[in-house]
Amino acid sequence: MQYWQDIPLGQSYRAGPIVLLKKDILEFAAEFDPQPFHLSSEAADESIFGGLCASGWQVCALMMRLLADTLNDNDIQALGSPGVEQLRWLKPVYADDELSADIKVSGKTEHAEYGDLLCEISVFNQDEKCVMSLSSPIMVAFNPAGGQQ
Repeated sequence: MQYWQDIPLGQSYRAGPIVLLKKDILEFAAEFDPQPFHLSSEAADESIFGGLCASGWQVCALMMRLLADTLNDNDIQALGSPGVEQLRWLKPVYADDELSADIKVSGKTEHAEYGDLLCEISVFNQDEKCVMSLSSPIMVAFNPAGGQQ
């Protein structure tokens, strides 16, 4: 198990890859973001995106999967997050794009019952182009055995 005290400032992780399929784009858009450039290849071809692309919210969901897998794979005792401080969609994500994420701990804050790890997260496509970036605190349990950072 890794607790807040165990994770140093500057710690970084590489997550992924995960592949986004056309059917996933269409299904997500139909349910959550029904805009023409997410629902129709023909409409998307005529849009500023030049092709069918994923909703930014779908890319956020994929980033969350990559983050959760990283936390779980590293046995980090995450308790959730109070929110996102910054979010930027930088490039469209298309069908068959392969996404990975770099996660870096850029800050640590101690609270009464847990600690926050401020994480800078960048999501990249298969060409290593950054498609999304965000900054978010992750709440992490303290080591019940005690000990200081």
